[in-house]
Amino acid sequence: MHTLLVVDDEPSVRHVFSRVFEKSGVAMLTASSGGEGLELVTQHDPDAVILDVMLPDRSGLEVLKDIQAVDSTVPVIFITGGGTSESAIEATRLGAFDYLVKPLDFREVEDLIWRAFEIRRLAREPVSLGPDPEELPRSGDALVGSCAAMQAVYKAIGRAAPQTVTVLIHGESGTGKELVARAVYQHSDRSDGPFLAVNCAAIPEALLESELFGHERGAFTSADRRRIGKFEQCSGGTLFLDEIGDMPLALQGKILRVLQDQAFERVGGNETIRTDVRIVVATNRDLEHMVSRGTFRADLFYRLNIYTIMLPPLRARQDDLPLLVNHFLVRANHELGRQVRTVAPAAMAVLRRYAWPGNVRELQSVLKRAVLQTAGSVLLADFLPKLGATEHAPAQESAPAVSAPSNAWDNFIDNRIAAETQGLYAEAIALTERHIITGVLRRTGGNQVQAAKILGITRTTLRSKMRTLGITLGRVVRGEDDGRVPRETATL
Repeated sequence: MHTLLVVDDEPSVRHVFSRVFEKSGVAMLTASSGGEGLELVTQHDPDAVILDVMLPDRSGLEVLKDIQAVDSTVPVIFITGGGTSESAIEATRLGAFDYLVKPLDFREVEDLIWRAFEIRRLAREPVSLGPDPEELPRSGDALVGSCAAMQAVYKAIGRAAPQTVTVLIHGESGTGKELVARAVYQHSDRSDGPFLAVNCAAIPEALLESELFGHERGAFTSADRRRIGKFEQCSGGTLFLDEIGDMPLALQGKILRVLQDQAFERVGGNETIRTDVRIVVATNRDLEHMVSRGTFRADLFYRLNIYTIMLPPLRARQDDLPLLVNHFLVRANHELGRQVRTVAPAAMAVLRRYAWPGNVRELQSVLKRAVLQTAGSVLLADFLPKLGATEHAPAQESAPAVSAPSNAWDNFIDNRIAAETQGLYAEAIALTERHIITGVLRRTGGNQVQAAKILGITRTTLRSKMRTLGITLGRVVRGEDDGRVPRETATL
């Protein structure tokens, strides 16, 4: 349960907040003065604070500083009844999450509060790292795995976290890129500062610039007040830009300037704003290939590609599957109040045969639904949801062939929607790429130079895609005559 503290000397404001949020299952705390509010912060550790600018015993700005001394990660939202919001803007510069002007629009208030709760969770809830699910908490987030690729991820987090360099996280949808970003933040010397996340693919292009950099009043039709953007809010902390490959070209130049100078202007303004933000970005796209096509700025790519963490797809982590299944089984039992202790061998065999285009996120969803269907202590194969066309097929053959009838792709789309995917486009692209690249490598006998030439990409890009897609090379390849070629070729 989330806890919300409202500090305002007007009883009517406290009453309305209590009525609105108690119905949402939020624990409410109220205070009529700054001193009383600070005492409640110390005693109850709220997840968000609503703070009036003018209080009877002290200024809201002073209370903000005292709250930050107790807990710098709690989001504080200012409200003001005055015609000017300059003091609230100053508070935002000092670390407040946002501000609202009375009379309050409670639809806006509710949306803002729930976003504050999520930001609090991302900043406070630790991301556990380790191969043994028995040592991980039943709730909270964790990166689970002991394979060589995941061990490399853990080491990369440890190397990158204490540095101030920009980190680029690359991996397919559902592999856990946000968890890696949070782990980098939590192990850095900025862990006492804010952590904010922006999905560049989920926000309309017209709004993304304002979301990141803020805007001045009158900057566009609906801009009825000045708004502080994420780069300003996150000063002293870490900003995670997810799906950076989907960012419009026009906005990429402004991001480059922030990386270079830690300076920007709000939309519609000419005042240069200084900030101190560490940027962590993630993508499931091949940025190098996008640069060659002119859809991503080369200079921005070079600034982002200082330190890269590659997250392997689940199909390339078969040895980790039992660990992940056990971990998500424990989590599902805790969340659903069940006592499912083990997975039947037949059910595990089904899970192993599936290619998991939705990666770890899909595995978690499948197991949670299966636990919900399980009545006893053993998860049987019958309780698993239908896993689609890739079931009972080797992982490398999971994608519908490019030349396959259209109904193969229709079935693939239907199955992925049924699996509640949130990254169908990236999954389809990844499966198609794997089919094409493996086919070309087979036909070139594993010759990467020749394969890259046929594909029209650089050898570096080909190697990167092979790592991401789980394509490996061996000593021999079998041709149509089943002969052996004694050179470094693909065993696909």
